[in-house]
Amino acid sequence: MSDIRVISATALEFGGKRYRCAVGANGFTGTPREGGKATPLGTYPLRECWYRADRIAKPKTKLPLRVIEENDGWCDDPTQHDYNRHVKLPFCGSHENLFREEHTYDIIVPIGFNDGPVEPGKGSAIFFHLARHGYSPTLGCVAVSLPDMQEILPLLSPDSRIHIEGNTLK
Repeated sequence: MSDIRVISATALEFGGKRYRCAVGANGFTGTPREGGKATPLGTYPLRECWYRADRIAKPKTKLPLRVIEENDGWCDDPTQHDYNRHVKLPFCGSHENLFREEHTYDIIVPIGFNDGPVEPGKGSAIFFHLARHGYSPTLGCVAVSLPDMQEILPLLSPDSRIHIEGNTLK
């Protein structure tokens, strides 16, 4: 099975192997909210992979691929119609810029959290992405190293899911 299991704030399991990871600064939550800095507990689809073609080679994966361009963003403003959706920049509401100077978004796999239907204020822009040096906490995403991401991606498909089962609730 090609599902990822996040088992703690520092580890996930995939394909019979354990990988180091980072999650939200406030651990895990069963009641996610915008700006809560916690990773939402639950099972979510992994539908596509975005990457910076100007920085890394095309990832090997069965997920549909999209190239991150300079004007790509993700709306995190609960008052906007496009909340928790991809947007093109410039965008009038609050948003994440996907084309970043830092390398954490060189590869992102949007986690299908709060997207069917979207509930304003429940949380947005939850991604499986690259970890910062030292695996510092995320704002609610799940992050791994580039070599680990490159090992995991070839085994992911549009049927893959991520099970966030972490052992600490906030």
